[in-house]
Amino acid sequence: MTGRGDPRDRDDRGSALVELSWLVILLLVPLLWALLGVFEVQRGAFATESAARAAARAYVLAPDDASGATAARAAAVSALADQGVESAADVSVSCGSFTDCHSGTAVVTVEVSTSVDLPFPDVLGAISPTFALHASHAVPVGRYQEVSG
Repeated sequence: MTGRGDPRDRDDRGSALVELSWLVILLLVPLLWALLGVFEVQRGAFATESAARAAARAYVLAPDDASGATAARAAAVSALADQGVESAADVSVSCGSFTDCHSGTAVVTVEVSTSVDLPFPDVLGAISPTFALHASHAVPVGRYQEVSG
């Protein structure tokens, strides 16, 4: 037989590059997206925990409950912004059975809830995927406090 020969005797040169390109697209790109998502959630978890700790300390150091709530909210937003988390945060304060959280032996518990946006492509619609985060921190109010007056 003369000419080009049997079609089953094709040369395989160049096919490895094509196969490697498909493997990168099908395997490594989703793995990269998943890894970036894990890093984003870890960063958000660290930021939420730092925000809860900072908010609790700011609340306890404030002179009264009203200014404590304002200081706790500001401290939580600042701690989240330091870590690059710009989403809205829900800050709640409780002190058990005490009506005045700055009294005697109260233990102030601050809870911070927020969410982070995951870096996944928008293939399911207009809603971008998010991951909800929650942290709490408890700080005892000292028995001996400075009294101004």
